[in-house]
Amino acid sequence: MCGIVGIVGNQPVAGRLVDALRRLEYRGYDSAGVATIHDGAMNRRRAKGKLFNLEKVLDDQPLDGAVGIAHTRWATHGVPNEDNAHPHFVEGVAVVHNGIIENFSELKDGLVADGATFTSQTDTEVVAQLIARHIRQGLDNRAAMLAALNEITGAYALVVMFRDDPGTIMAARFGPPLAVGFGRDEMFLGSDAIALSPFTNDIVYLVDGDCAIVHRTGAEIIDFAGNPVERPHQISQATAYMVDKGNHRHFMEKEIYEQPEVISHALSHYVDLASYSIRPDIAGIDFEHLKGLAISACGTAYLSGLVGKYWFERYARLPVEIDVASEFRYRELPLSKDQAALFISQSGETADTLASLRYCKDEGLSIGAVVNVSESTIAREADAVFPILAGPEIGVASTKAFTCQLAVLASLSIAAGRARGRITAEEEREMVRHLSEMPRIMSRVLNSIHDPIEQLSRELSKFRHVLYLGRGTSYPLALEGALKLKEISYIHAEGYAAGELKHGPIALIDETMPVIVIAPHDRFFEKTVSNMQEVAARGGKIIFITDEKGAAASKLETMATIVLPDVAEIIAPMVFSLPIQLLAYHTAVFMGTDVDQPRNLAKSVTVE
Repeated sequence: MCGIVGIVGNQPVAGRLVDALRRLEYRGYDSAGVATIHDGAMNRRRAKGKLFNLEKVLDDQPLDGAVGIAHTRWATHGVPNEDNAHPHFVEGVAVVHNGIIENFSELKDGLVADGATFTSQTDTEVVAQLIARHIRQGLDNRAAMLAALNEITGAYALVVMFRDDPGTIMAARFGPPLAVGFGRDEMFLGSDAIALSPFTNDIVYLVDGDCAIVHRTGAEIIDFAGNPVERPHQISQATAYMVDKGNHRHFMEKEIYEQPEVISHALSHYVDLASYSIRPDIAGIDFEHLKGLAISACGTAYLSGLVGKYWFERYARLPVEIDVASEFRYRELPLSKDQAALFISQSGETADTLASLRYCKDEGLSIGAVVNVSESTIAREADAVFPILAGPEIGVASTKAFTCQLAVLASLSIAAGRARGRITAEEEREMVRHLSEMPRIMSRVLNSIHDPIEQLSRELSKFRHVLYLGRGTSYPLALEGALKLKEISYIHAEGYAAGELKHGPIALIDETMPVIVIAPHDRFFEKTVSNMQEVAARGGKIIFITDEKGAAASKLETMATIVLPDVAEIIAPMVFSLPIQLLAYHTAVFMGTDVDQPRNLAKSVTVE
């Protein structure tokens, strides 16, 4: 959520700042703004809505200056409008901010009592007001910044520019990510490496409690008490990726069709295709002696973990405790050092997931991170990192990251099964062989189902409510299918374990309720078909997603049947993800929604 960019440069920066913000659009936002310093004056341009609105303003009212900051805002305090858009100005202090200032109301009351006048509804303006007050009281800019940091509480990434010091930008992190980029005779700040990739690949990531003073020729990093600290430089891989739609209408469509390729990349990291075995050096966790595994994540990543739970328990006989991170972090779950914890996050910056990781670390558990960004905070704080290698995922609704997470979890569950003596070498070879075939099968499926899914989506777009049903690993897919449909098409959808149909949801079934049943011909198939019969008996419209054996075995009349090839159980969740992704995508296209940036959603949720 939100995006920050700053440049202390040697050439005009307004256009470069906006270009960098465009690379952060995937994070979700509802307003944008940019500010620069030129000839002793600090000026800004802001606009509600998408970046093209800000660009129109800049076309009419250009900004000069070689130093500037910019921001895309996802509203938390105050409605999305120009007044609440960042940067916020107070007496020569300009601030942009990601996160939430938790004690802003108390601080604002004190500032108003001292005579401050607020021009926005945001919590962010409190920071600018605090810094300005400390400067009025005689502190220099650095001391005023540190004083403000020691007054605020919450989760925040802050970047601050001062009118009377046009060669300096200050920044601070406590929660949301923030990176310093080192260039040639110019310096950069950004929410992530993707924003900075056009400028530099030499990155320093700030950690919680860091304050950076950035000049044109370098940066000084101190803690909130003013003591100098050292942080390592890293060479970012973000510059290796060109983020564009190619020949696709939307990033989401492009990312759906990239899945065979990116899953090949992911599997090559974990699988030895010469011997059809899991690489022995990828584990990083002592699965052999574990008494249990805790998994935590948010949203789609949580649902990949739920599939992983089935795999770890079945193939490794390893008990798994799983919960969404926003609940996990507050449950005070009793844990022991003979357990390990696995945290799944596309961005590696998800606030609740990071808090859960730190709870488990404090309890002495070994920590594994399944992440797409190997330089992220979650990756840096884990004992073992399991990259999913999906490349940048721009669409807010996760697709390729989800299936890459599944591919990695499948590999880890096989490794755990071998380490614990629960699967034989021959069983490992058989499952790895199936994994190796998956990219080819996924390509075949994507080519074969596009047209029938598109036709079905036109009909589905006419309904307002949809149910999804599944058993075993198809139950998390039912939850994921419902999540995808609701988040990009805004159709109300719910996913249920098929066996739960009689325990409440069946009351909703009538001729206006499509029921999407995900049912490969596996050991659960007959029971799932019996649930389908209950739907059919009540006039429900069945959309049946199955394989060739399942289609031949079922005699029920359906609204539509999507037939996939017969595949092994270990790869079925990845293959069956494709029709539910395409169904949501095409339905949203027919609905005319903003597929890549659906309303109210953010790609990376870096505050609670």
